[in-house]
Amino acid sequence: MDTRRLLRTSAAVFAAAGLLLSGCSSSSSGSDPSRGAGPANREALARYYDQKLDWHACGTSGFQCATMKAPLDYAKPDGAQIGLAVSRKKATGPGKRLGSLLVNPGGPGGSAVDYLRSYAGIGYPAQVRARYDMVAMDPRGVARSRPVDCLTNRQMDAYTEVDQTPDDPREVTALTDAYKTFAHGCETRAAKLLPHVSTVEAARDMDIFRQVLGDKKLSYVGASYGTFLGATYADLYPKNTGRIVLDGAMNPALSSRDINLQQTAGFETAFESFARDCVKQAQCPLGTSSPRAAENRLKAFFEQLDRRPLPTGQSRRLTESLGTTGVIAAMYDKGSWPQLRQALRSGLTGDGAMLLALSDSYYERSQNGDYSNLMYANAAVNCLDLPPAFTSPQQVEAALPAFEKASPVFGEGLAWASLNCAYWPTRATGSAHPAKAEGAAPIVVVGTTRDPATPYRWAQALASQLDSGRLLTYDGDGHTAYGRGSACIDTAINTYLLDGTPPKTGKKCT
Repeated sequence: MDTRRLLRTSAAVFAAAGLLLSGCSSSSSGSDPSRGAGPANREALARYYDQKLDWHACGTSGFQCATMKAPLDYAKPDGAQIGLAVSRKKATGPGKRLGSLLVNPGGPGGSAVDYLRSYAGIGYPAQVRARYDMVAMDPRGVARSRPVDCLTNRQMDAYTEVDQTPDDPREVTALTDAYKTFAHGCETRAAKLLPHVSTVEAARDMDIFRQVLGDKKLSYVGASYGTFLGATYADLYPKNTGRIVLDGAMNPALSSRDINLQQTAGFETAFESFARDCVKQAQCPLGTSSPRAAENRLKAFFEQLDRRPLPTGQSRRLTESLGTTGVIAAMYDKGSWPQLRQALRSGLTGDGAMLLALSDSYYERSQNGDYSNLMYANAAVNCLDLPPAFTSPQQVEAALPAFEKASPVFGEGLAWASLNCAYWPTRATGSAHPAKAEGAAPIVVVGTTRDPATPYRWAQALASQLDSGRLLTYDGDGHTAYGRGSACIDTAINTYLLDGTPPKTGKKCT
C-alpha cells in the first residue's frame, strides 16, 4: 500500500481499470524558486527556448507528438540533455484561438500524454477544446520522458504484497528490506536521472515548452500533484502565468510528515462518507447498523487478510496490503462506490479477485503483469522534493498513535508507508515553503470538501498563500472537481479559461 503522496485525478486512477519528495549534489536545481531564473541563465538556455519541435502524427487520430529537449541539469545547461515527450491536439474551432492549454493529471508519475489522449483531448468541454490547442508533456522521469525504472515486474509484485502493518520485529525488517530493495533498484537502473526529477526542474521544463509553443503566457490545468507542479511554476515565473487552474490542491508549505498525516485523515473522511452511504443500502457488505460498525467490520476484514490472504483465481493472493490499496483506490471517485461494495462483498465471502483488480488499477499493473513506471517516478520525485517523513522504524512507531487517531482503519498502514523515502540513495534538495507567485494573474484553486487524497484544507491554504489565489469549493466526495458532474464547478472554470474571468472569492458549488 505505497500510497504516500500518490496524487492523481480519479480519471487517471481508473484509466487502467477501464481501458506519493530526495536528493542530489549542489548541482541540483534545489527548491529556491529564483535560482537560475535570471537573464544570464536565460541566455545559457537559449538553445532550448529557441528549439523547433518536429511534430508528427501519432497513435490516436488528431493528436501529434514530438520530443522536446531540456538540460538534464539546469545548473549545467551546456551538459547532458533529456528528451521530454510532448503531445498536442490543435484547437478545433469555432472561435478565436486562445493559445495552448497544458494539462497534467498528477502523480507524481502520471503520464500527461496518456491523460491528454484518453481524456483531456477528447473529454474536456467542447468549447474549451475549440479555442485551445490541448497540450501535454510527460514530466522528466515519467512514462515516455526517460522513465525512472527500479524493479522487474515480479519484484514489483512482491513489493506490493509486503505487509505494511508489521506485527513483530521480523515483519518490520521485511518491510524495511523491501524499501531498501526498491531504492537500490532505482539507484542501479537510474542513478544519473534520480538527482534531476524534481518538481522545480519539471516546472522549468514547462516554461521552455511554453516558449517553444509560441505562447507568451502559460495556461494550465493541473490536478492533484499537478497543482503542486503548477504552483511551483507560478512561483518561479509569475510574469509568465496566464489562466491557471489548480484542482485538488496541495499545500506546498507542509512537511512530508504532515502531508502523510493529513492525507491519512483525508482517506478517513472519504471512507466515513462511503460508509454512511453504504449502510443505507440493503445489501451493504459492511452491515447496515452504523458507519462506525462498518469501519470496524472493514478493519476486522483487513486483519483477517493479514492472517490468511484470499484466493483470487490466479497465482497471486489478496494480501492485507493489496486489499487495503484496493479500498483506497475506490475512495478517489464516488462513482466507484458500487464497485467497491461488490468487491467487499466478494472478499468477505472468500474471493479476493475484485479487490485485487482495484489494487492493480491503482498501481497501473496490466492484466499481463506489466507495470507502468508510475510508482517508480512517484517515489523518485517525492523523495527528491522533500526530506523523508521518517528516517527509522522507531520514528514510525512513535508516530503511530497520531496516525491511528487520524484514521483507525488506514492509519497504521499509511504511517509505515511513509517510511519509503528513508532509504533513498539521494538526499532531498527541496523544502516545504509557501507558494506566493507575487504578481501572477488570478490563479483558481479548487478544493473538494471530502477529497481523500488532497484534503480540502490544502486548497484553502494554497489559495491563501498565492498572491492572486481564488478559492473555488466543491461540496462533495471524491478526488478533484472539474469534469466530475457539477455544472456549477464546470461553468466557473470554463468561464475563466475562455474569457479570463475568475470565480468570486469563496464561491461554493455542489
